[in-house]
Amino acid sequence: MEKLISPQTLSEIDERIPDALRFAFGIRYRASPTPNPGEPDEIANFAAALLPPRAPGEPDAVPAKCKRDEGDEEDVPRRDLRMEFASCYLKRHDEDAHFGHADTCVVGVADGVGGYRHHGVDASAFARELMRSAHEEAVTAPPGTRVCPLTLLERAYERTAASGTPAASTAAIVSLAGGALRWVNVGDSGFAVFRDGRLLIRSRKQQSHFNCPLSLKAEDAGGVAGAEVGEAPAAAGDVVVVGTDGLFDNVSDDELERIVGMGVAMGFSPLNMAEVVAAFAHEAARCTYRDTPYSVEKRKQLGAASTCGKPDDITVVVAFIVS
Repeated sequence: MEKLISPQTLSEIDERIPDALRFAFGIRYRASPTPNPGEPDEIANFAAALLPPRAPGEPDAVPAKCKRDEGDEEDVPRRDLRMEFASCYLKRHDEDAHFGHADTCVVGVADGVGGYRHHGVDASAFARELMRSAHEEAVTAPPGTRVCPLTLLERAYERTAASGTPAASTAAIVSLAGGALRWVNVGDSGFAVFRDGRLLIRSRKQQSHFNCPLSLKAEDAGGVAGAEVGEAPAAAGDVVVVGTDGLFDNVSDDELERIVGMGVAMGFSPLNMAEVVAAFAHEAARCTYRDTPYSVEKRKQLGAASTCGKPDDITVVVAFIVS
């Protein structure tokens, strides 16, 4: 399912960003010419119509705790819902990994901890093996299985740790189980759920200090015990965006909400939306003249006066919940 854009074609990524997004979010360059004085700016009007700011003070849903016992999954009512998903991966260090399995309605991402790279260790190893093992668990599940992401991550972690795979990784897995969305995340890989054009659920970042996320690694006796888990009712029309920190460090919740809203209004497919979201994150990562979640947090934690993005691997998986 991976949509990989090679370094040779990375310069073309700008063409994937609609001019309305550039105008709305203060990205300087746009493909269409700027109108002459006195002429209506159709791009600005289009942006205002399709990209309204989020209402201030609008509350997010409170995630419920995910059940840890697989037997409890039978308590989830069956509904005629399924996932349609696609992905886009823009590599910088090539340390991200992801998977998706349509039959069990589950997707996941992982991001290798880059610090291992400086010690001569393959920083991508744990992330890739973790996602490979998770995918294999999903593929070999009995037909009709409703996947609990926590159980899936536990089993994938145990296999990866037992194999002696080096390095460490963050992770996020989301599944559609009957009529519920279920999730697990460790570190700063995460997800967001949108309904009717608004942000409904957003995962919480786990980090020990600024730019140092919690992670899974073979030598950690705690395994996945510290993972964030949750569930919430799903509905047809929901849009789920799962990504690594290359997305969430560079695109704010408000920006992501407005991009998803625009994509739904324009009839984007999951692949269209994944590419546009990844393209915007890539553009924001290179900006030095606008704020990003990374620069805001950097000022807060370190007092560093900077407006910038954070160049990194960017993995985006977009799933539409459909009936």
